[in-house]
Amino acid sequence: MRWIIFIAIYILIDVYAFQAVKTLTGSRWLHGLYLASSLLILGLLIYALTSGQARTSPKMAYVFGFFLAFFVPKLLLIIFMFGEDIVRLFVGLFAKIGGNETGFYVPSRRKFISGIAMTVAAIPFASLLYGMYKGKYNYKVLKYTLEFKDLPQAFDGYTLTQISDVHSGSFDNEKKVKYAVDLVNEQQSDVILFTGDLVNNVATEMDRWKNTFASLKAKDGVFSVLGNHDYGDYVDWSSKKEQSDNLDALKQLQKEMGWDLLLNENRTLKRNGEIIKLIGVENWGAGGFKKAGDLSMACEGCSTEEFKILMSHDPSHWQEQVKNNPANIQLTLSGHTHGMQFGIEIPGWFKWSPVKYRYENWAGIYEEFGRYINVNRGFGYLGYPGRVGIWPEITVITLKKKA
Repeated sequence: MRWIIFIAIYILIDVYAFQAVKTLTGSRWLHGLYLASSLLILGLLIYALTSGQARTSPKMAYVFGFFLAFFVPKLLLIIFMFGEDIVRLFVGLFAKIGGNETGFYVPSRRKFISGIAMTVAAIPFASLLYGMYKGKYNYKVLKYTLEFKDLPQAFDGYTLTQISDVHSGSFDNEKKVKYAVDLVNEQQSDVILFTGDLVNNVATEMDRWKNTFASLKAKDGVFSVLGNHDYGDYVDWSSKKEQSDNLDALKQLQKEMGWDLLLNENRTLKRNGEIIKLIGVENWGAGGFKKAGDLSMACEGCSTEEFKILMSHDPSHWQEQVKNNPANIQLTLSGHTHGMQFGIEIPGWFKWSPVKYRYENWAGIYEEFGRYINVNRGFGYLGYPGRVGIWPEITVITLKKKA
């Protein structure tokens, strides 16, 4: 029933938005093109809702992507046209009260507003299509240098590369993915850290990409943690055992790739007789997200004086349990938000995405109480099969000893 209501609302929005096209041009060809595209998108949407296919599959993602590319501009058209209708209503009321009913409808004003509306609507339309065609594989290497007083001298200049949110079930271009993996290796960091969401839902999504990601190499190894999607909680399994077997398969797959998966545990990285602790927790997210992470268990054997790096998929964990924790965790690495795959970013000056209203820490480096978190914007994508303004990220962090 809710889908019927949604489709009915979509049709009403579509009809209303058409007023801008109709006002701007009398071309029957353009009117027909608008109608054909609307019917095509509506048909694809109905197919997606009724086909029973996984909504995170590449095919369904593209249906969703094209729906957004056409629907968002129509919402903008409605804002402009509705605003003009309100103005026209008040102008008409005042004219009628004043006894002068001329000028109630001004075609030139209506056409001018329609032209502006169409111009503005073209921006998200083109951007969303570009995001699907190019943006999702527009990988950026972001480099940071962080200074710590308590960093062991032997680790001065130590480099780590972080990737996050692969979401392998969404990929559709082997050449582009291999390019990105090679780009990670080209950084020649001392260690590679993956902060969760290897798949959308099912371990078999990695079968096609296993060898590619197994090629990731670093001197001190490749370490990983689980993200909320890795547990398969968004699938209707036939039994708990089937879901458990899927998680076991994902854990085994990472082992076969040569990754060291940390499940509420820690490892010791050594250099010239000095150490830092690498800690990995299972997913812990605020609100309704899975809370399998156990920070106390993961920190067992670590002292407060030791330098520690924590891998925790969801940045809300840092706000809720990590930044004030007496365990004294100097650096946390997270992902999860994807930067919503949409936003505006001018490096070093300005960044904005709607996801900032959901997560206090949503992209890049944040510091409180001398403790840092980096929120990686994600390697892959989910839902909308593209990225606009918030590009896929490979993070390189250099640790420096603060004088």
